[in-house]
Amino acid sequence: MEQLTAEINRLNYHYYTLDNPVISDNEYDALYDELLALEKETGITLPDSPTLRVGWELQKGFLPHRHLSRLWSLDKAQDGDDLLAWNQRVLKGIADYNTKHPDAEPLPDPAYVVEYKFDGLTLNLTYENGKLVQAATRGNGVVGEGIMAQVRTIRSVPLTIPFSEGKVEIQGEGIMNLSVLEAYNKTAAEPLKNARNAAAGALRNLNPQTTAERKLNAYFYNVGYAEGISFATHQEMSAFLRDNQLKVNPYCVYFNTIEEVLGEVAKLADKRSQLDYLIDGAVVKLVDMRTREALGYTDKFPRWAVAFKFEAEETTTVLESVNWEVGRTGKITPVARVEAVELAGVTVQNCTLNNIGDIERKGLKNALGTRVFIRRSNDVIPEILGRAEDEDGEAIVYPTECPACGTLLEQRGAHLFCNNKLGCKPQIIGRIAHFASRDAMDIETFSVMTAEQLYSECDVHDPSDLYQLSYDQLIGLERFGDKKARNLLDALEKSKDRDLAAFLYALGIPNTGKATTKMLADHYRSLDDIMTAEVDELIGLPDVGGIVAESITAFFRDPIIRASIDKMRALGVKAEAEQRAVVREDSIFTGKTVVLTGTMSALTRDEAAKRLEALGAKVSGSVSKKTDFVIAGEKAGSKLKKAAELGIPVIDDEEEFLKMLD
Repeated sequence: MEQLTAEINRLNYHYYTLDNPVISDNEYDALYDELLALEKETGITLPDSPTLRVGWELQKGFLPHRHLSRLWSLDKAQDGDDLLAWNQRVLKGIADYNTKHPDAEPLPDPAYVVEYKFDGLTLNLTYENGKLVQAATRGNGVVGEGIMAQVRTIRSVPLTIPFSEGKVEIQGEGIMNLSVLEAYNKTAAEPLKNARNAAAGALRNLNPQTTAERKLNAYFYNVGYAEGISFATHQEMSAFLRDNQLKVNPYCVYFNTIEEVLGEVAKLADKRSQLDYLIDGAVVKLVDMRTREALGYTDKFPRWAVAFKFEAEETTTVLESVNWEVGRTGKITPVARVEAVELAGVTVQNCTLNNIGDIERKGLKNALGTRVFIRRSNDVIPEILGRAEDEDGEAIVYPTECPACGTLLEQRGAHLFCNNKLGCKPQIIGRIAHFASRDAMDIETFSVMTAEQLYSECDVHDPSDLYQLSYDQLIGLERFGDKKARNLLDALEKSKDRDLAAFLYALGIPNTGKATTKMLADHYRSLDDIMTAEVDELIGLPDVGGIVAESITAFFRDPIIRASIDKMRALGVKAEAEQRAVVREDSIFTGKTVVLTGTMSALTRDEAAKRLEALGAKVSGSVSKKTDFVIAGEKAGSKLKKAAELGIPVIDDEEEFLKMLD
């Protein structure tokens, strides 16, 4: 049992702390089951047994725990000026110390370390002679609550450490990864509002089994108390944590000037939406431990550290109303109107609600007029996370008829749909605007306003109608002069030569994006072959599952769609596959599957994809275990998180990527 415990704990360290598994799940399960069987047979459970991590009996309450050393709060810097002001106090403190201690070795010029400021729950672990003997919340900094049973369920927290020569207290943060929260909420009877509350609620839950179910994580960053050991620098302390198998976040950067620190925290504010966990700022500390000791503390804060706070991405506001909007596919999407509130530098009044299933899952059915949590990240429209208070408000009324055309709605899964493709104005305008967009047929000078005007005044009710427009029709329209009319007709004529991939994307096939339509065009190289493809045949293609295959075949079986395509081809739309480029076979990307996410300054995503394909790469639209590289530009989103979760190499330096292409 001791041997099994030691081996399983070693495997847990590689898997949960180093993110580098060294054994298959089946092999791990066999070892774990063997230990569990021995524990049941003998009635003995060793104090560091990994089976203790599942959480056992319900606790009656949390007992107070007095920390061996105080856990300090951090002073806050709201902006660059505050950070510079803190640095001036540091410089003055160093100068004063050196003046008052002429016989002592002078304190060095300050050097700085920058770390993430995690948005979770502070943990204080106590190890005695190498054994975890207590885990506690921060509390008031002097006395916290003992949460040993809960913390034992976190698999990145070692139950034993190599340091076995006395007591040591180690501080860190308990968190719930965003990908774990997303997976949890898909099946949860009561979805969790956000990752911070999920972690804090789990760690302060009297039932350790609830904590275990949430699969928390933890990062450690400070040794508050240690017997028989000291550190000269922050690097030495971080090395001690790593050597004792405690999980230290890989982000930890060092600088010699405060100007470099300012530049770094500005970058972090932009990058935080790419992380798989919440951070609400950066912590800036002095590297030298002797300087930390000399500067000391105020009544509340250490003088040698400061928290640089980012603008809030989450707040609460009042849910005022819900409107229902019709998209180009007929899907009816609820859009929430909230009481105006400042969030992440903008005034928010509209928020996303995905569908009626989302409303039900988040407990918002009777929430009109009540306060709700909202979150904005990655420069997208904010999302409502859930209710902030328990009392019911007015009910959100689900529509039974299309708000645009009055057609009875059909519910498919969690979504409502209007099936009136030919007579529902928002659907038609949406399809025409999408058809003309840059990544589709790229009809220059076209906009949603143009689509609305042509719908109302020229009877353009289908993309094929665009190719029957005449100069005489356009010149008579408001805001259309000679030049604009001719430019639009020229752009329409030019669009007839767009390749097959662009044409397929322009059609707006449900559940397909640019990557899928590009793959279809490259594989079949014929529109007729794609239109006659069967489901079983399509499922055999990369990144095509049953739902996508059914969507493609059903789309091309629709007589309205076929009639539109036939009409466009008769009017000169070619929809032919691009000529195959000569592919190099000596590139780092040859034979690799690559996913592009975010935006780049030097290339569009299409240009980057074409260059990668010319080097023999397969460009995919989704990240999976088969992905070899993820190329991440600015404002990369969920694909970057997925890559981090799967351990896929990420190239996020645009200059380096361009060199690799060359």
